[in-house]
Amino acid sequence: MAKIKAIIFDLDDTLFDCTGQLVEAARQRAALAMANFIGKPKDEIYRKIIETENEFGPKSHIFDNVCQAFSLQNPQDCVNAALQAYNSDEVEQISLFKEAEPLFKRLEEKKIRLVIVSSGLYSRQMKKIRMLSLEKHMNLILIHDIEKEVSKEMFFEQVLMQFSLKAEEVVSIGDRVHSEIRIGNKLGMTTIQMLHGRYQKILPKNLMEEPDFKIKKLSEIPALIKKIEDGKNHKPKIVAIGGGTGLPMVLTTVKEFTPHVTAIVTVTDCGRSSGILRKELNILPPGDIRNCLIALSKSGQLLKGLFNYRFRKGVLADQSFGNLFIAALAKTTGSFEQAIKQASQILAIRGKVLPSTLQDVHVHAELANGTVLCGEDNIIQRNSKPEQLAKRPSIKKVFLKPNNAKILPEAKKEILEADLIVIGPGSLFTSIITNLLVKGMVSAIRKSKAKKVFIANVMTQVNQTHGYSLSRQVREIEKYLGKDSLDFVVYNTKKPNKGTLLKYAREQSFFMENDLQNLQGIKAKLVGTNLIASLPKKTKKETKQSLLRHDSKKLGKVLMKTVQS
Repeated sequence: MAKIKAIIFDLDDTLFDCTGQLVEAARQRAALAMANFIGKPKDEIYRKIIETENEFGPKSHIFDNVCQAFSLQNPQDCVNAALQAYNSDEVEQISLFKEAEPLFKRLEEKKIRLVIVSSGLYSRQMKKIRMLSLEKHMNLILIHDIEKEVSKEMFFEQVLMQFSLKAEEVVSIGDRVHSEIRIGNKLGMTTIQMLHGRYQKILPKNLMEEPDFKIKKLSEIPALIKKIEDGKNHKPKIVAIGGGTGLPMVLTTVKEFTPHVTAIVTVTDCGRSSGILRKELNILPPGDIRNCLIALSKSGQLLKGLFNYRFRKGVLADQSFGNLFIAALAKTTGSFEQAIKQASQILAIRGKVLPSTLQDVHVHAELANGTVLCGEDNIIQRNSKPEQLAKRPSIKKVFLKPNNAKILPEAKKEILEADLIVIGPGSLFTSIITNLLVKGMVSAIRKSKAKKVFIANVMTQVNQTHGYSLSRQVREIEKYLGKDSLDFVVYNTKKPNKGTLLKYAREQSFFMENDLQNLQGIKAKLVGTNLIASLPKKTKKETKQSLLRHDSKKLGKVLMKTVQS
């Protein structure tokens, strides 16, 4: 597990009792300033400030609401005066929580860097820090000045860069779920909420604002650090296994629930642009890896769009910039594994993307008539007519050549430490089972204490699962993974309308029938729900790929229920 190397502390109501020592005095100052405009006694205005905060919460525009309550016609000067008085440099006598000094000493002994990132007026926050004698304890102090248009997140990122730290090596501690907790979660840090002061009762709006841990005293922190370093974080560790378009969809879903996401991606693609780069440059296919990096990226749309950009003409026709970039990184770093890590940093991904193996392998399929198809491109036969593929004998088994490809050690480690392992959806034989064929993969999955979930496909795929039902999908997975190895099977219950089914039928793709009677006696719990996303009313170009998709929000809720069960 990652060793904790730094802690980012908020200041107010995290290291000292700001609500009790300063907020009351600030309210009194604001009430006095407003009395000059409203023409009411200071105590009456003070009571209204308290009532307003109790009703709407500390994040509301309290002074605007108070002016409105007193029917002030031109409130802005009054509001400005209240804010100036409230945020003045006047700071009464303050003192640290009694647990703070002993905590700093223990953390310093463990060589953990101590940082303050505090929001407020620069002069006022620095005055507090000096009064509390915090400069002698902190390795770095950063003030997010609310009068300047700079995001607080940038200061958190500065901590990572200045000390050359990974996000998982840092803990963010503060009292506000909408500020330091949200930012820490977004960057992939472990987060601890201090339950003190006015913000302790504000509930998270979403899972991004949900802290990993909650504490009432600073003295609880050393025990939590040990928990964190032992891998016992509150948010689940999720490993998703697959490839193609199915795996990025799962990643997009689960990254909203936890920063601890690992994608384990198949590397058997040998067609189109990835196949060309694989053959010409002697590297593993980058396409599926690229899609997963983009799915987990926290970077802006420009960078994501750049990695997804595909050239249309010339010698680079059909090549994506992202594939070329990963290929170039593989050559400059001398390692495909390092290329992924470098691309992960550039795209600022939330989680990890790992190939299932680093060995150059190809998938082969033996058909029911004994014919062997060599390579993913020959199995898919994307240029063949659907009617021809529908007549092709079904796939009897798939295997890898060479057959000694071993699981990436880091992938094995993530599987063994996972709380939830998600398999699918996607092309059954070329995106999912190819991962299970890698040596050490199945034994790691079966040994892991994680809940194992298989997400079944909604529709059949003519070149792989023609004529399949739900039970046949599940039986095929268990053929490679082992009997009774799944804890949950998640399947779709909503049948598309006739028009949509007709369009799929032209491609020899049909609704996957839920023959639950043929799954009686299996260990896995069957979880059926409507997983189909609502279709847009109008699309410029209606293609098979744009018709049916898993609804990421619905799927996310189902997956979180499985990990919590």
